[in-house]
Amino acid sequence: MTPPPAAAKSRLWLVRHAAPLVAPGTCYGALDVPADAQATRAAAERLSTALPPGAHIAHSTLQRCELLAHDLQVLRPDLTFAPDVRLREMDFGRWEGLTWDAIGKSAIDAWVAGFATHAPGGGESLAHMLHRVAAALQTAREWRSNQGAKDVVWITHAGVARCVAWLQERGESALPRAEDWPVAAPGWGEWEIRELA
Repeated sequence: MTPPPAAAKSRLWLVRHAAPLVAPGTCYGALDVPADAQATRAAAERLSTALPPGAHIAHSTLQRCELLAHDLQVLRPDLTFAPDVRLREMDFGRWEGLTWDAIGKSAIDAWVAGFATHAPGGGESLAHMLHRVAAALQTAREWRSNQGAKDVVWITHAGVARCVAWLQERGESALPRAEDWPVAAPGWGEWEIRELA
């Protein structure tokens, strides 16, 4: 008797938007800044040839990600696309649009001291962001279970990619300190692929 074939593994593609059109040194997370249109088109072209058939695309509702999703949909109309607010970057509240210098060292130090639970600028804490990304991961797993072993693609932000890395390595119950937080993230218009476990 032949053993049943091993279950195909689903993958999660974490795609970062192209470089945003924002002054260097500016704090932006939930700030809805556009991305470079030419770099976005180039990223969509690379991604369109890399993605397998049947992939499901979810994207942040911030315009720098929506533009990439739109350009990709033109090139790959065979794929399904859906906006997801849970894939947005962290909300820095009153800090949004300010330079890091204007925010000041004491405010940043207060955030670092309470890294997981402090809401920088009165916006969103990292613990809250981890919770919403964990919920989005659960939705992706359910989509995979319902649709078969197909890839899920997130067009998102560096902060979300770091949250996924933390959640897959440490879990939602472990709250990070600043020195433990993953620094690595895909470059502008690039992606990393993780197993959707």
